[in-house]
Amino acid sequence: MNCTKTELLNALNDIVGAAGLKTEPADLETYGKDWTKFAKPAPIAVVLPADAEAVVALVKLARRLEVPLVPSGGRTGLSGGAVAPAGELVVAFDRMNNILEFNAADRLVVCQPGVVTEQLQQFAEAEGLFYPVDFASSGSSQLGGNVATNAGGIKVIRYGMTRQWVAGMKVVTGTGELLSFNQGLAKNNTGYDFRHLFVGSEGTLGLIVELTMSLTSLPKDPSVMLLGVEDMAATMPVLQACQAKLPLTAFEFFSEKALVHVMAEKGLQRPFESATPFYALVEFENQSDADMETAMEVFEHCLENGWVTDGTVSQNLTQAKSLWRLREDISETIAQFTPYKNDISVRVSKVPEFLQEVDRLVGEAYPDFEIIWFGHIGDGNVHLNILKPADLAEAEFFEKCAEVSNWVFEIVQRHGGSISAEHGVGLLKKPYLHYSRSKSEIAAMRAIKSVFDPDGILNPGKLI
Repeated sequence: MNCTKTELLNALNDIVGAAGLKTEPADLETYGKDWTKFAKPAPIAVVLPADAEAVVALVKLARRLEVPLVPSGGRTGLSGGAVAPAGELVVAFDRMNNILEFNAADRLVVCQPGVVTEQLQQFAEAEGLFYPVDFASSGSSQLGGNVATNAGGIKVIRYGMTRQWVAGMKVVTGTGELLSFNQGLAKNNTGYDFRHLFVGSEGTLGLIVELTMSLTSLPKDPSVMLLGVEDMAATMPVLQACQAKLPLTAFEFFSEKALVHVMAEKGLQRPFESATPFYALVEFENQSDADMETAMEVFEHCLENGWVTDGTVSQNLTQAKSLWRLREDISETIAQFTPYKNDISVRVSKVPEFLQEVDRLVGEAYPDFEIIWFGHIGDGNVHLNILKPADLAEAEFFEKCAEVSNWVFEIVQRHGGSISAEHGVGLLKKPYLHYSRSKSEIAAMRAIKSVFDPDGILNPGKLI
C-alpha cells in the first residue's frame, strides 16, 4: 500500500462519507468473508459506495495507492470468492440496492448490483412477470454477485443460468473506466460481447455497477411430483420420460441420508411410506387440464418399468412448497455438521456413474465419512457433502477432505466435467482449476485480466 492507513481512511471518507466507511472489527469480520470457512477475513476497511461515480473514484484511488479491492455482494458464495484475507479493501454494494427503471414492452428491468435476488423476483411478480433464477439463498444473495459467479439454481433445466438473463451491464474496470455493454439489445452483432466475458468473472475484471435484466412470463400453476428411486441410474429414463411429456421447470434429486437429516431437524414427515436410496423431485407447469393427467401417466409408466417404487404429486401450492422443503432445507440442516462441500458438474447422462465412482472411492478410504448427495440432476450439477465425524478434529477432517478433492476432481476430469458448476472458483478451487481448464486457457484468462485490470488490484488471488 502506497500510503499510511490514516491517509487511506481519510481519502475513503472523502469519497463515500462516514455512512459508507466501516472499520470496526465486527464489520471487518462480517464483510470480509462469504459462507466458506476457508480463510480468516482480515480486510483493512469496508466501503459501501452509493453510486457508480463513487465506485469509479474508489478504483482510481485504489490504483494510485496500490490497494487491492475485493467486491462483496450478499456473501453467500461457497468458493471463497468474496473473502478478504490479506489487508484488502472490501467494496460492498449493500447501499446500491435500487431498481432504477422498468419497461413492460421490453420486459427489461434496470437494477443496481446490490438488489437482492428475491427483491427482483417480487418486483417481477408484481408486474405479472417472472425472474426465474432461483436458489436457497435468494433472500440474501445480490444480483451483482449472481452475475459475477453466473449463478444457477433449481430451474436451470428450463430457464438456464444467470447469463441468459443479463441483457446489459455497466462495469468499472481496474483502470477506473466506466464501460457499458449491450444496452438491453435483443440483437447486437457488433463483435465481441464483453457482457458475457464479465458474467462469471468473479470480480477479477471489473466491478459491476448496473445491470439490465430480462424478465419472462410467469409459470402457470407449477406442481411437484416426488419419486422414490432405488437405483441412481434409473433417474435417467425417468428424466427422459418427464421431458418427453411434461413442461418441466425443475428436476432435482437428493439422497435418503439427506432426507433423514431434514426430517429430524425440521420436523417434517416422510413424503410417502417407503424409503428409497434416492428421490427425484420433478416440477412442471399445468399449462392445460390434461397436464396433471399426463403426469400421472408418466408416474405409472415409471412404476411399470421399475424405475421408481413410490411417489406423490402435490394437489395445491401448499403441498408443492412442503415437498420443495425436503430438497431446499438440506444445506441449512447439515450446516451443523461442519460439512465439506463440493459443487461440481458433468454431462447429465454421466451423473449416475459419477456418483457411484465417488461413493466407492471415498467409502473405501474413509468408511466413517457420511456422504450427503443432492443437486440439480436435470442439468448435471451435483452437490457433494461429507459430514465431519463427531470424534474427528476439524483440522484433520479438512486435511483429509483436501485429499478427497483431488480424487473427486480427477473423476470430474475423466468425465469431462467442471470443478465448479455454480459458485465459481474463488480461493477455494483455484488450486484445482487445471482439472477443468488447460494451460493455454488459463494463460488466455491471465492475458484478458491484464487488459481490464493491468495493475492486478481487482479481487487478487481469486480464480487465476
